[in-house]
Amino acid sequence: MARILGGITTSHIPAVGNAIANNLQDDPYWKPFFDGYPKVHEWLADNKPDIVINIYNDHGLGFFLDKMPTFAIGAAHEYKNEDEGWGIPQLDPFPGAPEMSWHIIEGMVEDEFDITSCQELAVEHGFVVPMQLFWPGAPLHPDMPKAIPISANTVQHPIPTMNRALNFGKSLRKAIESFPEDLKVVVLGAGGLSHQLDGERAGFINKDFDQMCMEKIVSAPEELTSISRHDLVRQAGAQGTEFLMWMMMRGALGDNVTELTHNYHIPISNTGAGTMLLECE
Repeated sequence: MARILGGITTSHIPAVGNAIANNLQDDPYWKPFFDGYPKVHEWLADNKPDIVINIYNDHGLGFFLDKMPTFAIGAAHEYKNEDEGWGIPQLDPFPGAPEMSWHIIEGMVEDEFDITSCQELAVEHGFVVPMQLFWPGAPLHPDMPKAIPISANTVQHPIPTMNRALNFGKSLRKAIESFPEDLKVVVLGAGGLSHQLDGERAGFINKDFDQMCMEKIVSAPEELTSISRHDLVRQAGAQGTEFLMWMMMRGALGDNVTELTHNYHIPISNTGAGTMLLECE
């Protein structure tokens, strides 16, 4: 039976991809951000997951505003990284895990989640940057797990509620744990924290709200479900809705987790950047 080792969160802004490509990890601007990752690297090296489930939001490459599924799950043999115009070098394809993907899709449909299944899915910075951050050199890192991308709609309103996101994760957990093979799984929640890239509030960051969310998501994620979609936009910014992916990840970890490390840094490209490693008990 497959088991979930833990969950990891990270921001996924494209500027991080450029910083990686240009080896700027020790640059004074970037160092406080990249300092949040060595402990995660050590944990991954010690545990060597077989599967990574990367929960992210597509930014217009695989889906666009004319067709934006609420929840989409990749079921491909590989995921090609395509150019989206940010100047980030394109990478080799990421290996998929279609057998587990279809098992998860079937299980979540049984749980009455409506899933868009993707037998082909191009991936962009929302998916790729977290992989590079956690497995440097990805997808050529020697311990690179097989990947299952899950894209959530945080762009085209109406977006999911915080409660729906948390319950998605709970259903995902049930599906993973019913997979018959003895595989180790890690779940990524990518995106956020607070940021707004356009409009009158462009550059908005809410440090107090970010830190409250990072505290509550560890021991009291249910309390965060009282935040309405409109309040999420108001308190976290138009793109701070990406916190929904953190909630999806957290739901997959079960009731009790141990926080092994966290880092919060602002500003990185006008974004509140948070990194957390939560281990399942």
